[in-house]
Amino acid sequence: MLTLEKFEQAAELVKEVTLPTKLVYSEYFSRQTGGKIYLKPENMQYTGAYKVRGAYYKISTMSKEERGKGLVTASAGNHAQGVAYAAQKFGCKATIVMPTITPLIKVNRTKSYGAEVILYGDVYDDACAYAMELAKKEGRTFIHPFNDLDIATGQGTIAMEIVQELPTVDYILVPVGGGGLITGIAVFAKMLNPKIQVIGVEPASAASMTAAMASGEPVELASADTIADGTAVKCVGDKVFPYANENIDKMLMVEDDELIGVFLDMVENHKMIVENSGLLTVAALKQLDLKGKKAVAVLSGGNMDVITMSSIVQHGLIQRDRIFSVSVLLPDKPGELVRVAATIADAQGNVIKLEHNQFVSTNRNAAVELRITMEAFGTEHKEEILQALEDQGFRPREIGAKLY
Repeated sequence: MLTLEKFEQAAELVKEVTLPTKLVYSEYFSRQTGGKIYLKPENMQYTGAYKVRGAYYKISTMSKEERGKGLVTASAGNHAQGVAYAAQKFGCKATIVMPTITPLIKVNRTKSYGAEVILYGDVYDDACAYAMELAKKEGRTFIHPFNDLDIATGQGTIAMEIVQELPTVDYILVPVGGGGLITGIAVFAKMLNPKIQVIGVEPASAASMTAAMASGEPVELASADTIADGTAVKCVGDKVFPYANENIDKMLMVEDDELIGVFLDMVENHKMIVENSGLLTVAALKQLDLKGKKAVAVLSGGNMDVITMSSIVQHGLIQRDRIFSVSVLLPDKPGELVRVAATIADAQGNVIKLEHNQFVSTNRNAAVELRITMEAFGTEHKEEILQALEDQGFRPREIGAKLY
């Protein structure tokens, strides 16, 4: 059972392994929505995500004998680090099974907390099946990432911190994958104040909680293909679902493309790195009428490798017309490149890449191609640059931008 006594016990316990993640008021998102928007930055936890809460509380409920046998779990990232760190604090052995495609940085971070890492399978489901088999074979204790009421209790401690800091909160938005986080937050929040609206947010292409609530029971999706990998779960947990179904007020869905621009918003306006799953709540703010309301968006984690980060930034700049590329055809004679550059400079554009193709036509005197990638302030400015080139007779043709 999820009880108030257990939540209060967990809230005290997790203080031993969590950093204070005080609410951050967002002037930027408040201005956009007309409400008062606060961020709960769990991306700032020592392990980079909220997962250590549930792992630590779960291990605290085990007997010394259970801990002594060793722990086994499966994860592609955040849960792995949470269990490894919590196990280290309790002085017990942990084995984490991770998919073979897990970025090296996440593998090394998990190992740095003293855990043994086994790479198995191409996806989380393969790794999880192997981990469960390993636990059974070796008599160890398996810790599920989300389908466990003790795990949910630990995650729910976030609700107490929010309510203590902002007693008059109207909405709490929570990312949803397997359902452990929102189950804990929703149940505990309702115990503290039944008027609080708890809103779950899922990737549109991995909306397993939405499907479960529509069916009245967990259902398995055909796929869960999303850049929000921390919430890419085909089926929510059957143990947590009844509690989630009863206490979630509304489910929202967000397309992957929306997360890309929000990543830029967080970096530029709050100087924070938030992984795609953690951005779901911020991306969903515009779907609610928040005028005159106080809302907290839970940022569940910030574990993103730099290669993914650079790709997201590039796509975000292109998506918002702050980087774009054009092709122009020029006669192959001196001075033409200078004319193009001067036109762009006069329109306050900034050239960041040039490609000169003399072989676009067999008649070089008639035309050579110049591909220009440049920066702009946004869509309106981009249109001004294109118009300036048009006015000078260059007839620019927009092409797919690529920085690398």
